Amino acid sequence: MANEIRETEFCAGEAEKLAVQCHGVTKAYGTEEAKIMALRGIDLEVRMGELMMLVGPSGCGKTTLISVIAGILDQDDGVCCVYDHDMLRMSSSEKIGYRARNVGFVFQAFNLLPALTAAENVAMPLIINDMKRTEAVARAGDMLARVGLDSRLDALPAELSGGQQQRVAIARSLIHGPRLVVCDEPTSALDHETGQKVMELLRNVALAEDRALVIVTHDARIFSFADRIARMDDGRIERVVNSPTELSM
Repeated sequence: MANEIRETEFCAGEAEKLAVQCHGVTKAYGTEEAKIMALRGIDLEVRMGELMMLVGPSGCGKTTLISVIAGILDQDDGVCCVYDHDMLRMSSSEKIGYRARNVGFVFQAFNLLPALTAAENVAMPLIINDMKRTEAVARAGDMLARVGLDSRLDALPAELSGGQQQRVAIARSLIHGPRLVVCDEPTSALDHETGQKVMELLRNVALAEDRALVIVTHDARIFSFADRIARMDDGRIERVVNSPTELSM
């Protein structure tokens, strides 16, 4: 009953122009003596049209939090709603379908399929959403051109540098026009110039009035792209600021 009340109270994002609402979210790994609390009662709102960055030391829970937001992990307690949908209440098939239509995820480890070309990897979200393969691959080629990889469409992941693989992963996250894009260290393998171009692409393509972008990063060079920055430590959000300069205050 408590969860039902919380969902009624906190899953009202469309009316309030909120893309993500987390309230009291907890997540632990392990059991009993080996139990580690990754999230300790997270409260966070991400507005539509906003680029929110999560910063903080390694191991503070940032990746766990975005995995819960994206519906890849289930929280242990609390409510996390994405555009009024509580994925914890969905069946596995409903959750997979919702993510396929509405969420793009850039993994820190890229997670490219090694037997597929760059274009085929990028096309996968479209194919999952029932687009014909030839059309999906053609659209993937256009998206790869936007990240500067139009000459590497037929390359396998093993034939690409780390930075190139990162750009393929970013193109894949954007190809189906998701309402929410979640990125784990999207510029970590990129030089400064390429990182700036990728952030410009993310802002220009992933953001709109009804869309949102959440980025985990240690890269202070891209802080200026954020609308707000949430600082995490030890599984909690310490503060949310509007400017990088406020982080040190």
